[in-house]
Amino acid sequence: MSGSQPSLLRPPIAFAHRGARGDAPGNTLEAFRLGLELGATGLESDVWLTADGVPVLNHDGFVRAWLRRRAIADVLLAALPSHIISLERLYEECGTGYELSLDIKDPNAAGPVVAVAGRFGEAPGRLWLCHPDWRQVALWRVLSDDVHLVDSTRLRRIKEGPERRAAALADAGVDAVNLHYTDWTGGLTTLFHRFSRYCLAWDCQHPRVLAASLAAGIDAVYSDHVEAMMAAVARQSITGD
Repeated sequence: MSGSQPSLLRPPIAFAHRGARGDAPGNTLEAFRLGLELGATGLESDVWLTADGVPVLNHDGFVRAWLRRRAIADVLLAALPSHIISLERLYEECGTGYELSLDIKDPNAAGPVVAVAGRFGEAPGRLWLCHPDWRQVALWRVLSDDVHLVDSTRLRRIKEGPERRAAALADAGVDAVNLHYTDWTGGLTTLFHRFSRYCLAWDCQHPRVLAASLAAGIDAVYSDHVEAMMAAVARQSITGD
């Protein structure tokens, strides 16, 4: 990653990946609360629907009982382990004063997710819906004018090239592209910014990676290590590096 570029968002969003996963069990209420306590300005999680259609926060979409695994889609909310919480409970317990990035694992979950957020004031305008198929993401624009839609992919999968993808995202109303930090350069952020698309970088786990990503003009970083992330954001805001 190279370059020293301005971001569209100042300061960039600092997403606590699955909450403060480096210090607490990921995707738990404890981790989400800790992430916010440590200063994260955003939370990240993955969303699945239960058998009764409730959006819940879990990474792999399965619950384990002894040696068996059951898909969350086959389990009622009331039967899930207590550490798997619903999106509604996250908002009830943690409020809405942060950005929320959600990987929509089941495309059918997008509508229920937006419906839940709609019951919590400013939440839709701080919601970032991520999925690896940008055309699928674009279909969700009808759900809300306020939510942020995110093309979550890798540079090698953009077969048509970044400029054509940026133009397509702008035309389709998809607000951002989320790439692994190793995919980003200052030139690439400049390209997407030219089309007014936000640039998000995931897996920013180490101080040098965080510093380089922010210097390249990234608009949001994702990290398990919230204290290191917030230190990097604070340093960039002071020095511009």
